Amino acid sequence: MSRRILSAVALLIGNAVGLLLAVALLPGFKIAPLSIIVVVLVFTVVQVIADPLITRISEKNVPALKGGVALAVTFVGLLITDLVASGLTIGGVSNLLAATLLVWLGAVIAGVLIPMFLFKELQDSKTKK
Repeated sequence: MSRRILSAVALLIGNAVGLLLAVALLPGFKIAPLSIIVVVLVFTVVQVIADPLITRISEKNVPALKGGVALAVTFVGLLITDLVASGLTIGGVSNLLAATLLVWLGAVIAGVLIPMFLFKELQDSKTKK
């Protein structure tokens, strides 16, 4: 598989893990079971679009924000996904802030572990052929 496809799959899985972590730990944060795929796809697309925009804005206007771009992108992604996808319920401002941290943390951990284990096996099986 190409590197771009592998990174897209890793991003989708990481976001799914992060969102499910927020569902498990936050009482008001809910995703309808039939909507999980749509919510993950919308959230990931919003992140992919918002990341370069927020990065560019932060570099020009607030360079100190550079380290927090991923959190800002996660926050914006959750807000827009809540507006667009009917299957996501955030449950208030405190849940939005807590979910931002949980989804970001879950996606970071999954983003590190998934390529190390899952894609390593894919690459190993390719080299054996």
